[in-house]
Amino acid sequence: MTLLERSVYGNPVGTWLLAVAVGAGLLAVLWALRRYGLAALGRRAAATPSDLDDLLVALLARTRGFFLLALGVHAAATVLTLPPRVGRALGVAVGLLVLLQIGLWGSAVIGFYIGRAVRRTVEQDAAVATTLSAFGFLARLVLWTLVAFVALDNLGVNITALVAGLGVGGIAVALALQNVLGDLFASFSIVLDKPFVIGDFIVIDGFAGTVERIGLKTTRVRSLSGEEIVFSNADLLKSRVRNYKRMQERRVVFSFGVVYETPPETLARIPAMVRAIVEAQPLARFDRAHFAAYGEFALTFEVAYYVRTPDYAAYMDTQQAINLELYRRFQAEGIEFAYPTRVVYVRVAPEAALSRRHMPVVQDPAPGEAPDSETATPR
Repeated sequence: MTLLERSVYGNPVGTWLLAVAVGAGLLAVLWALRRYGLAALGRRAAATPSDLDDLLVALLARTRGFFLLALGVHAAATVLTLPPRVGRALGVAVGLLVLLQIGLWGSAVIGFYIGRAVRRTVEQDAAVATTLSAFGFLARLVLWTLVAFVALDNLGVNITALVAGLGVGGIAVALALQNVLGDLFASFSIVLDKPFVIGDFIVIDGFAGTVERIGLKTTRVRSLSGEEIVFSNADLLKSRVRNYKRMQERRVVFSFGVVYETPPETLARIPAMVRAIVEAQPLARFDRAHFAAYGEFALTFEVAYYVRTPDYAAYMDTQQAINLELYRRFQAEGIEFAYPTRVVYVRVAPEAALSRRHMPVVQDPAPGEAPDSETATPR
């Protein structure tokens, strides 16, 4: 009996060598095809507007080595004669690896189409983009749940009993993870109700910034000073959110003061001056202007108007133009702006003035004379 004819675990050595050659050869071919396909399709995807080659590149990129190895082992096992128990165990192992790879492919397909839809809609409607991202997560969750159930079924687990047990155990898990689950459901509430979406400028409890990401547990906001602020989704639903992105127009209220010496007829003309100045601005809509109060050192006027755009830079440009024109008109009219000053009036009481008239007057001695001890009083 030659070496190749010697039996090892029920198969001749020659059959084992053939099985190894088949498995290794198939693995090498599949690995080379994957590598070549990634390079060739990658170049084609960069040169063509088609989405199909992009999807194939994404699928090849998610093809894992364990899947190729499982195919090689399965091909080698078909050459061999294996005991029933070993064959079943090998089949289950290969089936689990194939299921895992199917899950990765399915996740890649979902991510590809969701990502493409988000990129196409984020500029037109950021709310739809946020909703699509949430649906992508739900689709992946359903996919991996099905993969897990099929894998457990292949392992011989009773799925019906497992689902019933999960219903009981899920209550305990929900109690233990109530904060995490609260943030999770809060994220879905944010996505569906859309109090804000990615790209909105919001203010929450004194913190202001642009929404960058709405996650399952937290929402990330980029502040004006540059740092990232992380909010819990559940806390966001409990807070009062001011969304400036959805502001149609901006209401502006400002005040100024003039000195108390301003004549009454000039005071009466100031509201009309302010109205003309505000209405001359292309983005401004006048609301009111009134002599509002007697201040501590100024006669205070209050002005309200609307800017027909939520853009903060446009508002500041309009306010600057109003301030400059108001300064010019007041200079031309001789109206003086008030600034913190105090005028102190000193009044002498009548009793004090009378007592000063009856005070004794000391006469200075003549030059060369000794001072007199007596004093003279006024007549």
